[in-house]
Amino acid sequence: MAGLAGALAFAPLAAAAGYSFAGIEGGTIDLDDFRGHPVLVVNTASLCGFAGQFDDMQALEDRYGPRGLVVLAVPSNDFNQELASGSEVKEYCQARFDITLPMTEITQVTGPKAHPFYAWLASEYGFTPKWNFNKVLIGPEGEVVATWGSMPAPTSRAVTSKIEPLLN
Repeated sequence: MAGLAGALAFAPLAAAAGYSFAGIEGGTIDLDDFRGHPVLVVNTASLCGFAGQFDDMQALEDRYGPRGLVVLAVPSNDFNQELASGSEVKEYCQARFDITLPMTEITQVTGPKAHPFYAWLASEYGFTPKWNFNKVLIGPEGEVVATWGSMPAPTSRAVTSKIEPLLN
């Protein structure tokens, strides 16, 4: 398992195919739609001390999005630091961090009611978010490339060195 400051690299066991999330603006965010692109999935919380990482997440999307990267924010209240509703989260993140990247509705990421994507990560890779702003890099074929805890910023070399080889 990844420590709070470490990353794990994985051999492909199974692909992140077939998982979808409710979008914060309605509709569905389907991971299959991102096939062929690397996706950085981050469980977020608006009121967390790591919330400044929203700026880094947006910077990654701005920098690498044209080359294929998708950064997906997954707001969660599993650690009791998220606002009460998806609309509040969206409004807060847009006003405070000027977020334009895709966001899911508030989603459970740990425990027996974890979203199926996070249950799959726990089952197949032994990765469960230990706090907010844990990161999972999904490769272009849906494979888990690496995971990180909260500490490394999304724009840190530890993260970008895994993203860059996957870009178009």
